Amino acid sequence: MSETKTTGTIETHREGAIGRVVVTNPDKYNAMSFAMWQALPPAIQALDEDPGIRVIVLEGEGEKAFISGADISEFETLRSDPASQARFNEAVDLAYKSPLNCRKPVIARIRGICMGGGLGLAAACDLRFCDDRARFRMPAGRLGLGYGMDGVRRFIACLGLQNTLDIFLSARIFDAPDALRMGFVSKVFATNELQAGVDAWLKEVVVNAPLTLVAVKLAAQSVLPGAPSVAEQKASAAIAACFDSDDYREGAAAFMQKRPPRFVGH
Repeated sequence: MSETKTTGTIETHREGAIGRVVVTNPDKYNAMSFAMWQALPPAIQALDEDPGIRVIVLEGEGEKAFISGADISEFETLRSDPASQARFNEAVDLAYKSPLNCRKPVIARIRGICMGGGLGLAAACDLRFCDDRARFRMPAGRLGLGYGMDGVRRFIACLGLQNTLDIFLSARIFDAPDALRMGFVSKVFATNELQAGVDAWLKEVVVNAPLTLVAVKLAAQSVLPGAPSVAEQKASAAIAACFDSDDYREGAAAFMQKRPPRFVGH
């Protein structure tokens, strides 16, 4: 499935049990237009609903950028008054929430520039990997905009309070080692090893029980700041579903028989 627009595209690809969401606007370092913000949630939802997909990767096209932020060239026309600003903010908020609402793990593979809205989207993913040339920035202070409270909570969950205040108050550019030190990314790869390195990790994930992947994501979300009151209930139900599944019985049998398990997701 692809969303084709002149202002950039959100493309999806299926590679076995891995779903890929590719932000494609290379002439603007993969900046997100209003149409792209709108297209992202249904793209992720389609992969979430595909029973053959076990993990989803969010990435930017090309070598230069993950996502450089929102397309600022649209601000004068699409964010020029309170009504249009509210409409734009709603589209961005729904896009940020789409990795969170996805039951399957969503992984950000970050190459090059990851700033503004790109940093916000990465923060909404479950895990983040980057290359050693990655550059990060939260420029809200340079644009005069107010960053939403849900987004700030997500950054605090990723970075802690002090690091969140650091990057927001300074609006400074920070590099891959700094992102690793702050806990924003899980691992930094050499530029020419990023794709292979993340793909190798993904292969470790997709052989595991799908219901377990869902349960651990929901359990982790339930303890984050600002988690809705029903989050713990959903996580508990997902954990119980694991123990009542054919996959649980298959896992035990495979262990006893010293063979790889064959999980089917129920």
